[in-house]
Amino acid sequence: MLTVVILTQNEQANLPGCLAAIPERYPIVIVDSGSTDDTLAIAKSRGCRIYSNPWPGFAEQRNFAINRCDIGTPWLLFVDADEIYPQAFYDWFEAEMAGSDALDVLMVPSILYLRGKRLSHAPGYPIYHPRLVRRETTRFVQNHTGHGEAVVKSCRIGYSDIPYDHYFYHGEIIEWMHKHVGKAAQEVQLKPTQDALMTTRGRLSVLLGRSWIRIIARFLYHYVFRGGFMDGAAGLEFALMFTWYEATIYMQAKAGVQTR
Repeated sequence: MLTVVILTQNEQANLPGCLAAIPERYPIVIVDSGSTDDTLAIAKSRGCRIYSNPWPGFAEQRNFAINRCDIGTPWLLFVDADEIYPQAFYDWFEAEMAGSDALDVLMVPSILYLRGKRLSHAPGYPIYHPRLVRRETTRFVQNHTGHGEAVVKSCRIGYSDIPYDHYFYHGEIIEWMHKHVGKAAQEVQLKPTQDALMTTRGRLSVLLGRSWIRIIARFLYHYVFRGGFMDGAAGLEFALMFTWYEATIYMQAKAGVQTR
C-alpha cells in the first residue's frame, strides 16, 4: 500500500539512520542525483530500488519518482535522508489511511534538530510539508520558496498531528551557506506556480515582498516572537542562520539575480 521514496545526493552520513527507521515491510525507492560517496552502496545493502536523475529541483524530482520509477502502490511517502519518521506514523497510516479514499495529500509536520539538539521554539511550529501523497492524483509544482515545492491546489489535503524528526544541520556551515545561496536565488522572484497550494506562511511571504525590513523581522520572529531564546545557544544559532539567509535573498534581489 505504501512505497517510501528518498531523494539523495551524497547522503552517506544520514542515510543509515533514515533507512533503519523505515519498517521492513515497505519497499524503498532511491532517486539519486549523482552521489559520489557511499550513498548507493548503503541503499543497495538495504535492498532499495535505485534510480538516477540529474537534479531538476525538488518538485520535478518528486514528480520523476511518481511518473518514472515503476511504483505501483497507491501511496508514496517522501522522506529526506536527514529525516526520521516515528513508528507511530506508520502505525497510524496502516490504521487510518491504507484503505482510505478521502485524501490525496497529507501535510506532515516536522521537528527540527540543530547539531542534534531539538529546537522546541525557534523554527515557529507547526511547519507542514506535503509528504504522504496518492500516486494517481498528486503532482508537485514549484512555489516561491527555496525548497521550491508545493502540490497542486486541486488536491484534497489533510494534516497530520504526528511529526517527523528533521536533523537538518550538523555544523557544516560552509556547505549549508553554499546550498542556501542557491535557494535564496530562487526566492528572489517570489512567483509561485499559479496552481500551487499556498500555506499561510507562503501567502504572507509573497505579500511582504522584498523589503530590507524582512531581515530584521526574520531575526525577531525566530528569536523573540517564537521564543528561540528558550532554545539556548542553538536557538540563537538558528535565528542567525536564517537571518543571514533572508539578507542573502535581499542582496540578490537588489543585484537583479534571476533563477533559471
